[in-house]
Amino acid sequence: MSSDNYNPIESDSATKLGDEETLGVLNDLLENARDGEYGFRACAQQVENAQLKQVFNDRAIECRRTAEELVQWITRRGGAPADGGSATGALHRGWVNLKGAVGANSDVSILEECERGEDAALARYRKALKTDALPADVRSLIEQQMLGAQRNHDQIKALRDQAKAVS
Repeated sequence: MSSDNYNPIESDSATKLGDEETLGVLNDLLENARDGEYGFRACAQQVENAQLKQVFNDRAIECRRTAEELVQWITRRGGAPADGGSATGALHRGWVNLKGAVGANSDVSILEECERGEDAALARYRKALKTDALPADVRSLIEQQMLGAQRNHDQIKALRDQAKAVS
């Protein structure tokens, strides 16, 4: 291939487009992690059971760590980390708080809402992994974080099943 065909502007544009897409995926997952943190904190405020409160607070801390890791990755790639969570996450937290305000905050119903939130989180990870142009290191990070989200989901589901069996 002759050097006459090389166009550094097109090459740089393609790289930037790939970086922009990668940064978009990482920022979406950052919002997702923050939604998880805020959601678990909202759930912790709605339950009286000390064990559940601790589980929700622990999961919130894990989500915060995930968010912090994503911020580092975004910054290292030259991007600006997104602020806050998503509008959908805010609506979900509002629903959890509304249920608590009207007395529909049984352990089972709060666990069901947490599980619904974790279902949404897993869906966002699956969507991210469908992005073709992800660099291998980013794909590996997303796969690792998705495993953590799956563990959260499985733990919440098991607790929900236990609470249903007792009630």
